[in-house]
Amino acid sequence: MRYDGDARDRGQVALEYLGFLPILLLVALAGIQLGLVAYTAQQAGTAARAGARSASLDEDYQAACVGAVSGGLADGTACSRADLGEAVRVTAAVHIPSLVPGWDFGEATRTATMPLDHRPRST
Repeated sequence: MRYDGDARDRGQVALEYLGFLPILLLVALAGIQLGLVAYTAQQAGTAARAGARSASLDEDYQAACVGAVSGGLADGTACSRADLGEAVRVTAAVHIPSLVPGWDFGEATRTATMPLDHRPRST
C-alpha cells in the first residue's frame, strides 16, 4: 500500500490559514484603532493650545479651539474656559471615533493654560 500523505494534506494549509485570518484582522483593527486614539489625543492638545492662545488675547476661543481640529473630528469637539486671574485655562474634549460600531471610546481631553495678554489693543 502506497502512502499518499501529500495529497491528503493539501487543503490543510488553506484551512489553517482561514482559521488564523480572523485573528490577524482583529490585531490589525486594534492597531488602527490605537492609532486613531493617539491621533485624537494629539488633536485635542492642539485644540486646547489654540483655544488658550485666543482666550489669552480676548478673542473667540471656541472658534479657534474647534478650528484647530481636523475636519472629521471637529464635529465632536467641545471647549471650555476657566479664568484663573492672570491666566486662562482652556480644556478641549474631542470624541474618539470607533472603527467598530457599538463601541464607544469616550473623549480625549487635554488642557492648556496661557497667561493673559495685558497689552493695549490697537484699533
